[in-house]
Amino acid sequence: MATATLKALRRGYPDAHITWAVASWSKPVVENHDLLDTVLDTGPAALPVKSPADFVRFVSQLRAGKFDLAVSLVRSPLMSLAVRLSGIPQRVGLDSAGRGFGYNIRVPIDPNEVRHEAEIYLDVPRALGLNTDDCFTNVTVDDSLWPVLSSKLAEYHIEPPYIVINPTGGRNPGMVMDAKRWPPANFAALADGLAAQSGAQIILLGGPNDGDIIRAVQAHMTISAAALIGELSFAEIALLASRARLYVGNDTGLTHLAAAAGAPTAAIFGPSDPKRYAPFAPNAITLWKPAQVQQAGVAAGTPENWDWSRDGISVEEAEQQILAFLKH
Repeated sequence: MATATLKALRRGYPDAHITWAVASWSKPVVENHDLLDTVLDTGPAALPVKSPADFVRFVSQLRAGKFDLAVSLVRSPLMSLAVRLSGIPQRVGLDSAGRGFGYNIRVPIDPNEVRHEAEIYLDVPRALGLNTDDCFTNVTVDDSLWPVLSSKLAEYHIEPPYIVINPTGGRNPGMVMDAKRWPPANFAALADGLAAQSGAQIILLGGPNDGDIIRAVQAHMTISAAALIGELSFAEIALLASRARLYVGNDTGLTHLAAAAGAPTAAIFGPSDPKRYAPFAPNAITLWKPAQVQQAGVAAGTPENWDWSRDGISVEEAEQQILAFLKH
């Protein structure tokens, strides 16, 4: 979500040296981004200020950088304090319920107002007077990786056109919400239908720990599908998605990565609110049956008694919307 703000910053400060502070687990997503000069690894924690030792380490990292401007998209008061102690002269960041006390340019946000996360982040460059028009999520797609990636696909007898389906997600170091996963049987039926309608091959994509979910989808499918489980880097996933006829996934990080890479993306939402978390990209659609979700977002957890068969979008509705999307 934050890469939309990165685009606004680079456009506003074309000659600046921009360092992106990011946790170790997500560093590979942006470390080769062509809008960045440096990536600062803040460690394994989702937020590098939660423990006293990590807090001191992060402040030291900021001080060592001798930066002129700090841009914070984090609502944590500990982050606000860390930036205040960094010695950086200009500090701009989100101020939710007074948490932005450490910034000398504070961007007030209403925690009870339902707005897209990327739009909230873009309020920060707006406070700096920067133009945010056409600033969407974005990653650098490395086409030089295609010979290696295509050779991997050849092992499964796959060549374009193909459709990538990721039935996993809902877990990262900062949040666990398995209920965001559409049922495997639904993904299987959708994959069968899309393959029949488009003539494209199906690739099932998952991380190293997602084998059970992938195999559950395969067990319900009537056609064969290649399964790439923990085989690809983030850079290879971005490239794979960018050349796909379609990418389908839950509300999860890889879905946002695919959309940021420019892939035609269909994001399946259920207990999380697409008004807050839908892919922030022009070539993406959200598949969602309007339902009661937590007003405060995913931080409030899964809605009580959530049931996909009752509350979620059906396979038939998803397929119809996707086929209409692909015609445009």
